[in-house]
Amino acid sequence: MEKILDKLELWKDIFIKNIPNITIALVVLIVAYFSSRYMSNLVNRAIGGKIKQKSVRNLVSRIASAVIFLLGLYFAMTILKFDDTLKTIVSAAGVSGIVVGLALQGTLSNTISGVVLSFRKNLNIGNWVETNDYAGEVIDINLNYFVIKEADNNMVVIPNKMILESPFKNYSLTTKMRIAIECGVEYGADLEKVEKLTKETITNNFNQKKLEKEVEFYYTEFGDSSINFLCRFWVDSENALEKLKAKSNAIVKIKQAFDAAGINIPFPMRTLEFVDDNKLNIKEIAKQKVSAN
Repeated sequence: MEKILDKLELWKDIFIKNIPNITIALVVLIVAYFSSRYMSNLVNRAIGGKIKQKSVRNLVSRIASAVIFLLGLYFAMTILKFDDTLKTIVSAAGVSGIVVGLALQGTLSNTISGVVLSFRKNLNIGNWVETNDYAGEVIDINLNYFVIKEADNNMVVIPNKMILESPFKNYSLTTKMRIAIECGVEYGADLEKVEKLTKETITNNFNQKKLEKEVEFYYTEFGDSSINFLCRFWVDSENALEKLKAKSNAIVKIKQAFDAAGINIPFPMRTLEFVDDNKLNIKEIAKQKVSAN
């Protein structure tokens, strides 16, 4: 017990003796912390006009911030006279680096992948992408993971390695998207009139002339209750949500145009035949919708 008390007394004397150094070291760490944050913002603004990719700007600013903080940490350890300890750590890092590298192989792979992704010109923060069965807006690309904000406002965090090794679809690389709508009309309809009306409806509501595109219209098959067709057209869009809204609007406009022109869109119906009082014969038939007349 006396040895423990003597040791504690010795540590107390050392602590009191080094209070000025500890105070200076803490001040250096605090200054280094705020300086690193300021340096991050400064670098981001300085290279903002030269580097358009936000992911690259973020990467460079984070590296600059880390360098400033590490320098502050080094000065703080020097003030506390931990030079020998620091040299020992650096020397041991070379020996243990291989072991740590093997243990952190997945993490290092994600870090390298994050650097590669940051410099890719076809992928940037703010783009709407689809990859690994997820689709959404790219929120962040850092050294460990890739963050996507889905349409339902959920955040998806994906390791960088998976993004780099998997195909992805970037909707933001082009400003135009093609939409395909499948529909059917009754067998008694005037097919030429249907085609003309559909093309006019799409052209008038989605300005195909401005996009320098033409509406495509093709009859595809004789269905059970209708003659089916495929209509394809282009819209100004950079993400899947805008495409979905445009498709919904097109369906509404086509339906309104068909109703105004008296063109029916048939649908399968079930007919029940009562043979007698005790038996019921059910037939599944495809019957066209007819008017009340």
